[in-house]
Amino acid sequence: MASLPAPNDYPEASVVIYDGHCQFCSRQVRRLARLDGKNRLSFLSLHDPTIESDFPALSHDELMEAMHLVEPSGKIHHGAAAFRLITRRLPRLWILVPLMHLPFSLPLWQAIYRFIARRRYRMNCDEGSCQTHLHK
Repeated sequence: MASLPAPNDYPEASVVIYDGHCQFCSRQVRRLARLDGKNRLSFLSLHDPTIESDFPALSHDELMEAMHLVEPSGKIHHGAAAFRLITRRLPRLWILVPLMHLPFSLPLWQAIYRFIARRRYRMNCDEGSCQTHLHK
C-alpha cells in the first residue's frame, strides 16, 4: 500500500489529522487521498510522535474525539465541519456539497459524525488492535 501524502512533503496542503490506529478511519483517509489528485490534503495520524510539537494547541483527547483539518493558515476544523470543508476542496466530492451545506444542517451532520466516531473501533476490527479502545 502506498504511503499517504505527509505534511512535510506538501506544506501548502491542509493537514487531516486522523486516528491511525482505527482501521475504519485509516480506510476512509486512504479513500480521501485517492480522490485528491492535486495534493490539496496531507495526512497525519494522531499517534504520530510529531503531533504534540507540530500541533500543540490540540490535545490527545480532542484528537481522539474527531478528525481534524488544519489549514495552512492555522485555522482548525473538526468532525463534520472538517468533512464539509474537505467536500469543497476535492472536486470529486463536490456532488456532496449541496447536501452537506443545506441551511441549518450542520448540527445533524455533527450528530451523525459523533455517532460514527464513538463506534469507530467496533467497525472492521478483525485484527484485535481495537480491543484496548473498546473497553474505555
